[in-house]
Amino acid sequence: MEQAININQGATKWDIRQKVWDYIEAKNLANFPRPVHHRIPNFKEFKSSRVVKVNPDRPQEQARFHTLTARKTLLVPTPRLRTGLFNKIVPPQNATNEDLRVCSTSQGVKEFSVPIGLDARVQVDLVVVGSVAVSEKGYRIGKGEGFADMEYAMMASMGAVNESTVVVTMVHDCQVVDIPEGLTESHDLTVDYIITPTRIVKTECQHPKPQGIIWSKLDAEMLEKIPILKKLRALEQKAGNDVTLKVSSAESVKPAAEPKPEAKPNPKRDPKSRPRHEPKQEPKRQYIENGAERPGGGAVEQEHPRGSSSTLYLGGIPAGLRVSELKTVLRERNAVPLRLTWQGAQHRAFLEYNDGPGADLALTALQDLSINGHTLKAERAKSQRGGHRPNQTLQRPQKKEAKGAAHPPTATAAIVSITTPSEEGS
Repeated sequence: MEQAININQGATKWDIRQKVWDYIEAKNLANFPRPVHHRIPNFKEFKSSRVVKVNPDRPQEQARFHTLTARKTLLVPTPRLRTGLFNKIVPPQNATNEDLRVCSTSQGVKEFSVPIGLDARVQVDLVVVGSVAVSEKGYRIGKGEGFADMEYAMMASMGAVNESTVVVTMVHDCQVVDIPEGLTESHDLTVDYIITPTRIVKTECQHPKPQGIIWSKLDAEMLEKIPILKKLRALEQKAGNDVTLKVSSAESVKPAAEPKPEAKPNPKRDPKSRPRHEPKQEPKRQYIENGAERPGGGAVEQEHPRGSSSTLYLGGIPAGLRVSELKTVLRERNAVPLRLTWQGAQHRAFLEYNDGPGADLALTALQDLSINGHTLKAERAKSQRGGHRPNQTLQRPQKKEAKGAAHPPTATAAIVSITTPSEEGS
């Protein structure tokens, strides 16, 4: 079958995602009639399964409904794995089809479910996942956040899936494209069947599915975001498995403060005259999200690592884009910054690099960047092009007020400034 979207040689995962999203947007296919769902009840592997796991996204709502009407056990992962691994949907007694349709919605999943923990003895027969793009060889590309891969790996760790578990994805025909084999890594989930409005494709994929969590690919930040990973890691560590995490230069790590000797209070002493203890440290990549102004005005200051830096402005960020999605784009374009200042509400971000040449390379990599159909604008930040100094704190002029009058917080967007150690206290 001729493909609607041609993938260029050397394309990255993000390039493929963008091509598929652009095509779906241009052809107005986001809400296309889905005869694909009518294929599910007649799908042989679906008929023989007893326990079905379906991801919680809206496009798979009909798949959840068919699972419930077939009186099968339906497991739905908790959104973004924030509060656990699975919810088992428990419809009310003598539920009608209308009741089951409600249970299939995101709200129904919250109201008609019980949590399933890591120690539950459950065997999943069929896994239904969404995809942005998929190849007839079974290689799959998701939205870039890795939740489907992680959910499967966690199920493998708890013994809920094995080699007999079938993985299915449901997509539009245009989403079936050629995906280079080299883009599929050891943690990536592949699929056994592709269901489209016109056909069912058995992939015969030989690439092994994840056998468990690969801890060396996760960092401490990910464990903070997904608490159930901490519990799983503790269980595997107790079992004697290697659970060493990745030490990433992109982690948001704050260096521990040096112990300071206790000093007797001296209100007359000028705070600026106190000696400063500034431990030498290597620059660490940091992600600064949603900076906030002080109630009295001015900018929030963040400690600046030693060494020169150069900052890029990234504008036109589409509404609803998560900072994690932007991080994925930056990684895939080899443009990971030293620091990322996220101002999503203002549809922009600032990317700080170690030096001018590093910023130049990133600027080249980010040209013609498009996300969700929106073209982003990457350029040198104004402070790098003749405006205020990059390490200068910007402060909004304050109006004088009557003594004792309330001073409400400034309602404008925050500016995150970077101050070098040598300028502090000046």
